[in-house]
Amino acid sequence: MRSPKSVQGFTLIEVLLAMTLLSVMMTLLFVSLKMCAESWEKGEKKIFEVSETAGVVNFFQRHLVMAKPLWNDFTKEERLFSFQGDRQTLQFVSSFPASAGRAGLQLFTIQLLNENRENVIKVTIAPFYPVAEGDEWITEEETLIRHVGNFSLAYFGQEAGESESRWQDQWLQREELPKLVKIKVDLENQVFWPEMTFELKLAGATDASGVASDQSGDEDSQDAQGDEEGAQDNADE
Repeated sequence: MRSPKSVQGFTLIEVLLAMTLLSVMMTLLFVSLKMCAESWEKGEKKIFEVSETAGVVNFFQRHLVMAKPLWNDFTKEERLFSFQGDRQTLQFVSSFPASAGRAGLQLFTIQLLNENRENVIKVTIAPFYPVAEGDEWITEEETLIRHVGNFSLAYFGQEAGESESRWQDQWLQREELPKLVKIKVDLENQVFWPEMTFELKLAGATDASGVASDQSGDEDSQDAQGDEEGAQDNADE
């Protein structure tokens, strides 16, 4: 009579060793997944910060750079130049592209405000010229930057009576645009925000219409001078 074959299984030590190895592998896998998730989150946060910075820079390049030297002389209040600014407030006139749906020149007001215990930089956009009777006065307010720790503006140009340009903390009661505007922003979360400096294209002009008239006047004088020279040549012949 044959004896049944003995059935051999895993020993207790082998089972414990396998469970230990499995635990180590699961721990390493969990750590790897956590590191990947953190890297992904940091990458998305960095992309958002870069896109936010690019959006703000693009806003200033589109509108602040093309600020118009105009006068507010159509109200009962004191006649003021359209560009006014101090350390934390800036006002200027610019325009939107035709595709934006806001026709005409717009008055931009940028200032630092405190909302719900949070400092934010907001821009208010309103029509510069009075709207016609029966038309709706459209005013928009948007938040440019949140979590602001410090916000400062500086203006590069000539002070009245000075021959050289220099940086100034305010640009009030002037009759022309500054040459440069510098914007510095520090965030509360210590995220780096680059210092922005913009050159105003129409700096030095006292009035947008005046620039055009001067140019046309120069062209007319040149044409007249050319006609006089031609008439003189015909007379000599």
